[in-house]
Formats: sequence, C-alpha cells, structure tokens
Amino acid sequence: EPMHLEKLACDFSVCQVEDLSDIRFDDFLFLAKTDSELSIVCRSETVPENTIKREDGWTAFRVAGSLEFSLVGILADISHCLADAEVSIFAVSTYNTDYILVKKENWEKAETALLNAGHTISTEVLP
Repeated sequence: EPMHLEKLACDFSVCQVEDLSDIRFDDFLFLAKTDSELSIVCRSETVPENTIKREDGWTAFRVAGSLEFSLVGILADISHCLADAEVSIFAVSTYNTDYILVKKENWEKAETALLNAGHTISTEVLP
C-alpha cells in the first residue's frame, strides 16, 4: 500500500557518543544504548562535543501519520524500493512512525524510486 512521506528540512548526523552529558534533548534525537555503545541520530548542528565517531550528510523521510503496530511491511516495502534503486538507508522507528534516512547525494534517486513505486512525498516539511 502506498504511503505518504514527508521530507524533513534539516540535515542529520549519526553519531557514537561517550555518554549522555553533552546531548541536547531538543526536537530531533534518536538514542540507542547497548552493552557496547551509545549511538544517537540528531540534527547536524546539535552534534555533541563528546562524539567519538560521526557520519554527516543525512536527510530524512518521515512516514506521515501514526502507524498501528498491527500494520505489516511498511518499512520493508520502503527499504526494498530503495534497495532496488541502490540507495542505502539508516532507519529509525518511534512509537508512532518510521524515519528513513538517506545520504543527501542519494536524495533525488531515492525520491524518484519512491514516487515511481506509488508513494507520495511532501517536500521540505519543517520539523
């Protein structure tokens, strides 16, 4: 089933950080902690000082609306569509929806592939 996606009008960075001390908990922050690392996805302008490694140059699609947990295959469909177009992704999910990050240089290729698959995209949504 085609989805409506929103392009977020900001640049994102994927980072590995030492601890939570320098992290700004503002509008966009995705955090993952395991027994071996602490990783975040944040706006590029809010990358913490104590970042160990970082990968800049990401932009993001947000699946519009709130997704029910019973829905099956949404992220799989989008990621398959982008894989067929040879666009790698970094996906993050929240309670309500999914975010699909692609490198900025692959944005047009990703957008074309998603539109050709029947998805719709709102451009430059301010988060």
